[in-house]
Amino acid sequence: MTTPNDTESASQFRSAEERVEKQSVVLRKELGLRDLVLTQILYIVGLSWVGVAAKLGPSHIVFWLAAIILFYAPSAAVVIYLNRLMPLEGGLYQWAKLGLGERVGFMTAWNLWIYVVLLTSEIGLQAATHLSYALGASAAWMPANKWFVTVASCVIIGGLVTVSLLGLSVGKWLHNAGSVIMLITFTALIALPILNLSRGTIKEYHPFAMSMPTISLFSLNILGKLGFAALGGFEYVAILAGECRSPERTINRSVLIAAPVIAIMFILGTSSVMAFLPPDEINLIAPIPQVLSLGGRPFQIAGQILPVAILMILGIRIAQASVTFTANSRLPMVAGWDRLLPNWFTRLHPRYKTPVNSILLVGALTLLLGLGGLAGVGPQEAFQLLQSAAVIFYAISYLVMFALPIIGLKEVEPRPSIWLRLASLSGFLMTLLNVVLSIFPIVKVESRASFAAKIIAVVVTANIVGATIFALAERGRRSAPARPMAASADR
Repeated sequence: MTTPNDTESASQFRSAEERVEKQSVVLRKELGLRDLVLTQILYIVGLSWVGVAAKLGPSHIVFWLAAIILFYAPSAAVVIYLNRLMPLEGGLYQWAKLGLGERVGFMTAWNLWIYVVLLTSEIGLQAATHLSYALGASAAWMPANKWFVTVASCVIIGGLVTVSLLGLSVGKWLHNAGSVIMLITFTALIALPILNLSRGTIKEYHPFAMSMPTISLFSLNILGKLGFAALGGFEYVAILAGECRSPERTINRSVLIAAPVIAIMFILGTSSVMAFLPPDEINLIAPIPQVLSLGGRPFQIAGQILPVAILMILGIRIAQASVTFTANSRLPMVAGWDRLLPNWFTRLHPRYKTPVNSILLVGALTLLLGLGGLAGVGPQEAFQLLQSAAVIFYAISYLVMFALPIIGLKEVEPRPSIWLRLASLSGFLMTLLNVVLSIFPIVKVESRASFAAKIIAVVVTANIVGATIFALAERGRRSAPARPMAASADR
């Protein structure tokens, strides 16, 4: 039975949605279904996970299936449910804000924002490392040369800023190209064992061979990583919902189309790694170039494959960074719409309708963080701990997302079904498993207790900073007059 309080809460919920929709009207609707499907594949598929899973041997399929059932499918279902209710620019920020309150929404966005800044800040070093491998021994100096890495960081982050400023009319082509390169790379990876088997250069290939795994701390660690770390990410494109055409329909369809493709890529890609390499010889940093090189030898193209594969992977990484950077620059903008950050963050470029100030600030902070770590600004140990804590910042946003169907959104319809709540609980527990294993690693460290204490301190300190920003913003908002709705765009 619906009570007057329920009706009032539902009305307030819809009113909040309408305010966001009005702010989003000026944004350009550049993303269609094809763009979203390709972006989902690009963002979610990490190139190292096929190597990690192959370390498990024939039991990898059991682990992939367990991760799909316990985390991947639940995350897809929750994203579809939440996006159907709230197809709004800001994605998870809006879902958490409307479902659990502004404070939770802001802190969710804060943790997600920190994670992406940390993730993107290393792009210069990653580029230098990839180039050194692609160009051979003569370029081995590149990753160790601070000036080269500095220039690489400035050029790539400057490029990310430029693409983001120009908007998704340009950015989507970079993202689509990166996804197509990803699909080509995995097609080659999956085809190589079949081609080698037909030539007799490998004696057998059983892509779907399975064995039951041994349950241990190690196997649980891998399960957690194959779930949250490898298969997470469906929610990310929803940050750009206000820049999608028919976001309620297209984002949900993109999840349904991309989900099976990504699962097949991971399972068959892992089987391909196993076809050429025993577990103890797998290069966890670059398993795909390693396999492409080995698999290409019978065709006398191994020497050409390796540098091309490495350059393709660098292109994929830059395209992934563009996706994360672009969406991350929208989080300060939507927080500005709610007057939780200065109006300065909401101002749009008069031509491209992109949040120009937010983009420039995110770019500057990302570059400064990357160069700060490179130059040794501040204690190096603290910087490294912050990098290690990045996955926990992302996991916090996922814990909130999975909590929404269970304890949030009580005043909206349709209510989540029992099976969706159970799926959310499964996803929540899988994410929590990954957090616990990140804080208390099973790998050898000098002191597990000290490592855990430092990681916890980094995460807690960062969240205290975020909570302080929110408290100050809330106080200032109460004492200041409301801003006009049209203030978010330069006319």
